[in-house]
Amino acid sequence: MTGYWVDIAAVGFFVIEWWVYAITLEHTAYARDSLSARMHVYREIWVRNLLAREARMVDMQIMASLQNGTAFFASTSLIAIGGALALLRATNDALAVLGALPVNLSPSPALWEVKCVGLILIFIYTFFKFAWAYRLFNYVAILFGAMPPASQRDTVEAEAHVMRTTRLFEAAARHFNRGQRAFFFALGYLGWFVSPWVLFVTTGAVVIVTWRRQFASNAWKAMAPATAVRKQDPAA
Repeated sequence: MTGYWVDIAAVGFFVIEWWVYAITLEHTAYARDSLSARMHVYREIWVRNLLAREARMVDMQIMASLQNGTAFFASTSLIAIGGALALLRATNDALAVLGALPVNLSPSPALWEVKCVGLILIFIYTFFKFAWAYRLFNYVAILFGAMPPASQRDTVEAEAHVMRTTRLFEAAARHFNRGQRAFFFALGYLGWFVSPWVLFVTTGAVVIVTWRRQFASNAWKAMAPATAVRKQDPAA
């Protein structure tokens, strides 16, 4: 058991980093300036502009593309689960390959199976997130179809429908983002199959890359701050 303490510490670091990053991105004031938060403002603008239009076919086509992309990721998650299960079944073959390398990287069969089970659980979580996001996008499409006509856009009912649609839209995007985040961290988790020390490095690399995309990427720089967008939007 003594030899497994590094593995336990590496997995603990992986879980804590994932959890802290998710909490920071979704439940802190710091996240209000993230790329996801800025894009949410444009979702509300989209819904308000949709309310002002009579012809809404283009909006439904865009929504269909969002649904198709989410369905693709959900299907990919199932394929990843199948691949991880195949890796679990091929424990002896995998350990034989690792044992033939110049550097001995082969863990015990039990530890290898634990690693495979962990990877399977991550992909199962990913599938549930994408599947639920797909269903929520379906609900948003229904709300798009139920949008009041443009002639009623100044009514209390229309405003309530806009806010209802925007909140559901944000929830769908939030679950989609969580699924993608799980994919990114699954790539970091693969470092554990090499060494627990590699897991430390790959986990840190995933956090740095995902943080940069949210707060320092070219896409983030291209989007105006949320407050500025709301001031520019005449419907806000």
